[in-house]
Amino acid sequence: MKRVLLNYSVLFVSAMLSFLTEAKDVVMAFSQEIPPYIFQQKNNGIEIDIIAAALAYKGHTLQPLYFPLGRIPIAFSHHLVDAAMGDMGIDLKPHGGFYAEPAVIYDNIFITLKSRNISIKVPSDLDLLSIVSFQGAEKRYPKWLKKADEEKRFYGVSDQLTQVKLLRFGRYDVVLSDRYIFRYFAKQVSLLKLLEPNEFEEHNFNLMMNPKNYQPVFRDKQIRNDFNQGLKMLKESGEFQKIYDAYMAF
Repeated sequence: MKRVLLNYSVLFVSAMLSFLTEAKDVVMAFSQEIPPYIFQQKNNGIEIDIIAAALAYKGHTLQPLYFPLGRIPIAFSHHLVDAAMGDMGIDLKPHGGFYAEPAVIYDNIFITLKSRNISIKVPSDLDLLSIVSFQGAEKRYPKWLKKADEEKRFYGVSDQLTQVKLLRFGRYDVVLSDRYIFRYFAKQVSLLKLLEPNEFEEHNFNLMMNPKNYQPVFRDKQIRNDFNQGLKMLKESGEFQKIYDAYMAF
């Protein structure tokens, strides 16, 4: 009788462990089109592929759901999604968020036209200049953008091709963007004969870049843990770099 009870106990524990590690579909809020990190129409890109592969390590399936950048934290806080690619400067812990290790790190820089001879080394260099960037940038970089935002010289827009065009045609003085995103879209504008590749100048300002600014957020703590473990395995196996290399060949 004791052996039968012991066998049932083992089966029960095994079943519970299986339940706790059950593979799940994870609906995650992503920004709309941000090549080469996110290609909305194809459901792929550097960021999507890395997150999907990290989740797949424990059998989870990524289901991307796309929003304007500024609405990503709203989608999470309103329980429209299970996870978010990032918090866009809004703390999601009070809304049940568990922060994961960064899947990608955006290398944000200031970009100007060389013909303007603009120098950007300290925040005051942006005084009187108009700036266009991604939505939420003013929250991410208040030291640099708070004054411009208060004086209505800052414009946040998700469409990053528009950012390049606004700079090229003199509507704005400065773009704040990830260098690879800007180069991708600048190439598209160049193909339209509207921009020469050497027309713009890059200004590094984020020298103390904090990787924690780019953490995915999960509602389920166990899935967060599974993701972290999968991400670690991707990096150790070399698959992480292979994903980057595949998209950076443009």
